[in-house]
Amino acid sequence: MEIKNSNHIYKNEFKPSEQFAIWITDRIGAIGFFLIILAWTLIWLGWNMFEPAQLRFDPYPAFVLWLFISNMIQIFLMPLLMVGLNLQAKRAEIRAENDYNINIKTEKEIALLMKEMADMKKMLAEQRSK
Repeated sequence: MEIKNSNHIYKNEFKPSEQFAIWITDRIGAIGFFLIILAWTLIWLGWNMFEPAQLRFDPYPAFVLWLFISNMIQIFLMPLLMVGLNLQAKRAEIRAENDYNINIKTEKEIALLMKEMADMKKMLAEQRSK
């Protein structure tokens, strides 16, 4: 049974578009992305609530443009996130299968070593009794 590096399997198995989806999923799932969206929202809403009326481009209280852009971001990111999460689950399955194979190999080797140790104990006991 051959032991394989699951990271190499993972990288070689996915297409570039799938790797892009995973890259996006990794970034969007980070606190940095949340902070960027939070800052963008606070600046946008603050500007359109507190700046002089002639400088506001998305009037309070509707914020129609902000809602439109936010919804577009969600519409484009949600399917990409779902693809990325599914691919990450596939990666986890590859890792789990590899770990299982390593555990089986290790268990066989331990059983062989235990048998050899038992044989050695038996041989030592026989030599001591002579």
